[in-house]
Amino acid sequence: MSEELTYIAAISQALDLEMARDPDVVIFGEDVAAPFGGAFKVTKSLAEKYPPERIFNTPMCENAFISMGTGMALMGMRPVIEMQFADFISSGFDSIVQFAATNHYRWGAAVPWVIRAPCDGGLRSGPFHSQNPEAWFTHAPGLKVVAPATPADAKGLLVAAIRDNNPVIYLESKILYRSETGPVPDGEHLVPIGVAHTARPGVDLSIITYGAQVRESLKAAERLGDDGIEAEVLDLRTLKPLDTDAILRAARRSGKVLIVHSATGNTGVGAEVAALIAQEAFEWLDAPIQRLTGLDIPVPFSPPLEDAYRPHAEKIYQRAKELAAF
Repeated sequence: MSEELTYIAAISQALDLEMARDPDVVIFGEDVAAPFGGAFKVTKSLAEKYPPERIFNTPMCENAFISMGTGMALMGMRPVIEMQFADFISSGFDSIVQFAATNHYRWGAAVPWVIRAPCDGGLRSGPFHSQNPEAWFTHAPGLKVVAPATPADAKGLLVAAIRDNNPVIYLESKILYRSETGPVPDGEHLVPIGVAHTARPGVDLSIITYGAQVRESLKAAERLGDDGIEAEVLDLRTLKPLDTDAILRAARRSGKVLIVHSATGNTGVGAEVAALIAQEAFEWLDAPIQRLTGLDIPVPFSPPLEDAYRPHAEKIYQRAKELAAF
């Protein structure tokens, strides 16, 4: 059985299920406890349900409370750490990359924390509340990075992340919070980390994407279908480890690849995907690999400037048409 939930409700449900199942799961961050319940109200109902030692506020010091989460994880707890906005995660970069990510390699210790990072733009929030920092963390050995695009995956990937013994960066596209709804399985639901999903089949070209751009790519693919162009949409879901087999199958199946993401293109996740395809599937390609990404500038606040900065369905449609005609 399943029920229709918003993306944000699916995240809340996953947190509730895991807190009820495992007393070692705790939540903390800025303003996550009662009465505020987080900047986006993800934890409001949880703060009213669970005692303060299970969900509590922290000072505005990301490096300190992420370090605290690592200590708790090393002692056997499973902290879920909320960044109020993903942009602020840079303040805790040393705690994440220099320490948490390296512990298993250095002395075999598990660090089972999750950082929930509300990311992405499209909401006119300007350069300090709209960033997509995934490439910083996919570069760091020892971390896992996931980016769900649907409510079902938001639930399933969060449950999988909380149960994983590695530190996981869980990227939530804010623009999807209340605008994306879909069926979500009742009860326990896990989506395995490291497995991509074909959101739409197609043989004429492959659009490889993740996060909020899955929705935009599906809109573009629908228009392409009206033009007689069958575009596959591959939702990566996990950015580290990448599902290399799924990526290569998509490239070999269509011979034409368009990679789309909201983050800036320079050394982004799309560059790694393109390099993989160029190295392992070059002989199957019928056109140069294309990338459509955010521009290499801070995210603008102005609506027309942000629209120019950011990929959306119309841009994807136009670029895909050009690729199909190559």
